[in-house]
Amino acid sequence: MAILKTQNLTKRYGSTAAVDSVSLTVEKGDIFGLIGQNGAGKTTLMRLAASLTRPDSGEIELFGKTDEAGLNAARARMGCVVEMPALYPTLTAEQNLEYYRIQRGIPDKAVVRKSLELVSLTDTGKKKFKNFSLGMKQRLGLALAILNNPDFIILDEPINGLDPMGIIEMRDLMKKLNEQGITILISSHILSELSQVATKYAIIHQGRLVKSLTQEQLREECKRALAVTVDDAAKAAVILETELNIRNYKQIGANELRLYEYLDDPAEVTFRLNQGGVRVASLHEVGDSLEDYFTKTIGGESK
Repeated sequence: MAILKTQNLTKRYGSTAAVDSVSLTVEKGDIFGLIGQNGAGKTTLMRLAASLTRPDSGEIELFGKTDEAGLNAARARMGCVVEMPALYPTLTAEQNLEYYRIQRGIPDKAVVRKSLELVSLTDTGKKKFKNFSLGMKQRLGLALAILNNPDFIILDEPINGLDPMGIIEMRDLMKKLNEQGITILISSHILSELSQVATKYAIIHQGRLVKSLTQEQLREECKRALAVTVDDAAKAAVILETELNIRNYKQIGANELRLYEYLDDPAEVTFRLNQGGVRVASLHEVGDSLEDYFTKTIGGESK
């Protein structure tokens, strides 16, 4: 089931398209990661989805609804933290959430306690928001996003500025919320962290969607391997299968193999191939981190 779909979504500021004809789909159960440099259009896309700004063209679908009344009803099932939420500096965590519970007309008083429990902020007592650490502020913002028991939340750079412990806490919290059935759209420039939580990705560059892929597809794209260039790849494959019992490999053209085994013993691979009469022109390890893959992807797009 699609939670969010955009079709040719566009938002311009003057002559610049902050979001340029973006079409993507966030499905139920996803932790969907938006990847892009500062100014790529991630926050604008999130603001459009959360109805914090209106598109110039294109269509947004939420929970299967595209008409104005349907979208308004669907947004009642959402929560979002886009930029720092407007929380009151002189109020406690509980007082801040109670204020918004009343403002939003949520009748169940227990949601305040439940939200604080989920983000581990039940022990802050009378401590005022202005005296919270950045990690505590981020978690209270998240508590505000889940106050209405949403099915879908949007989080813009939720780990930005956090120390390593705060990053771990936020990562674990997102996984916990997702396990409870909440679909998440998240952006982050800390790609190594995003790769530990996201199940799908969209790479955005200069307002345009460059590529979308699943976690499995990304792992395949970034899979570490030995790239072996030889004079006869077909003959080399037979030798590797019979002499080293290698089955996890890929032949690329007539002269290259990618081996997903023996990464820790390339000398043995070279020896067996040479012994079998195959000349090895080069052998080296390949494979990208998410940062490498992102850089290559947007580098190619820029060219």
